[in-house]
Amino acid sequence: MTLESTSPRLSPLPAPLVSARQLIDACAGGLAPAIIDCSFDLADTAAGRRAYAQAHLPGAAYAHLDHDLAGAKTGRNGRHPLPVRADWAATLGRLGVMPRRHVVVYDAQGGMYAARAWWMLLWAGHPAVSVLDGGLAAWKAEGGAIEAGEGRITDAAPYPLADSLVRSITADALLASLGRVTVMDARAGERFRGDVEPLDARAGHIPGARSRFFKDNLDANGRFLPAADLRAAFEAFGATPADVVHQCGSGVTACHNLLAMEIAGLSGAALYPGSWSEWSSDPSRPVAVG
Repeated sequence: MTLESTSPRLSPLPAPLVSARQLIDACAGGLAPAIIDCSFDLADTAAGRRAYAQAHLPGAAYAHLDHDLAGAKTGRNGRHPLPVRADWAATLGRLGVMPRRHVVVYDAQGGMYAARAWWMLLWAGHPAVSVLDGGLAAWKAEGGAIEAGEGRITDAAPYPLADSLVRSITADALLASLGRVTVMDARAGERFRGDVEPLDARAGHIPGARSRFFKDNLDANGRFLPAADLRAAFEAFGATPADVVHQCGSGVTACHNLLAMEIAGLSGAALYPGSWSEWSSDPSRPVAVG
C-alpha cells in the first residue's frame, strides 16, 4: 500500500479526548488552549457560523468546513478535498494555532466535524490537539461559560508546517491496494449498501469495504464509548491498524473512526481523503452494492 506521510511520530500524542471538566479546569488554571468551534450542517452550510455567533466557548475561533477545513473542488477530487498544505498553514495562523500550544476542537454534532479538524492538525504536524468529548452540549452541562458574537480572527503568521503525523492514501494507490487492505466506510448503512445516494455520482461502496457507521462510536449522550468498547469493535474487523484505510462520503466522518481508533489505542490507520465522492466521480473505478 502506497501511503503519503509515513513519518513515525516523534513523541506520544496528548490524549485525543478532553472532557468538559478537564477543559474548564485548564482554562481556570491559566492553561487555556486554543479552542476551535467546528460546528456545521451539510444541509445548511451557514448554520454552524450562526450557531457559533449565538453561543460558543469563551475565546473560541470558528472553522468552517467548506472554507477552512477543505480546499478547492475540481469535480473529480471529492466534495471536501484537503486544502493545499500552505493554505491550511495560513488558516491555522488565523485561528490562533501556534507550535507547542495545545488545541481543543469541538462541535455540536457528536464530533463529526471536530474530528476532521483534529486529523488535519496532525496532518500539519501539530501533535498537541484534542477533541472536546460531547462538544458544546457537554460543556454547557458541566456549567461552562458561554459567549456570543463573531469572535476574533488573528493576524498571525502561517503555522510552520512540520512532517505529517498521520497517513493518507490516494485513489490510485487505494485502487491498486484493494484486497490487501481493510477499507472501513463511515457512512450510514443505507448509503454503504447503495440503497440510496443523495449526494454523490453513484450509489454503493468501494469493493471489499466494510461498514462502520461513525455514530456507532458514540453513546446516547453523544460522547465517545469507553476505549475498551471501541477497541473491541475495531478489532472485530480482524485487521491491524497499519492495514486499515478509512473513508466516508467526503473524508469528514472517516476521521471520526480514525479518532475512535486513536482513543482505543489503535494508532496508524490511514485516511482516504477523497472518499466516496471522489471515488464515484470516475466511472472507471469499480463499485459494489449490497
